[in-house]
Amino acid sequence: QLQASGGGLVQAGGSLRLSCAASGRFFLIYGMGWFRQAPGKEREFVAHISWGTGGTRYTDSVKGRFTISRDNAKNTVYLQMNSLKPEDTAVYYCAARRYDSGSDTDSMYDYWGQGTQVTVSS
Repeated sequence: QLQASGGGLVQAGGSLRLSCAASGRFFLIYGMGWFRQAPGKEREFVAHISWGTGGTRYTDSVKGRFTISRDNAKNTVYLQMNSLKPEDTAVYYCAARRYDSGSDTDSMYDYWGQGTQVTVSS
């Protein structure tokens, strides 16, 4: 199971850190990703991280502002979000796939967390 947390209400320019805790050995050799879904829009890719190399990839709109990381000892993946903008407002979901690498495509993931709301006020 995946448990996402850390969402909230923040002013534009502020920061939040999302966490996604995975149960037990579930976390090993799984590529992890963050996606988001704004009201009336489709779910979109935000960032992913590989298990082995720790390689990362971001959607263009968050590059330089968001950082994905993982702590394998704590079975947790993080999304540090800085310089938040109103257009970042969405429900954020973490996901895991049974491969070393992450993916930009949500259908490539096997497990999903329940989502955490991020609201950025202008």
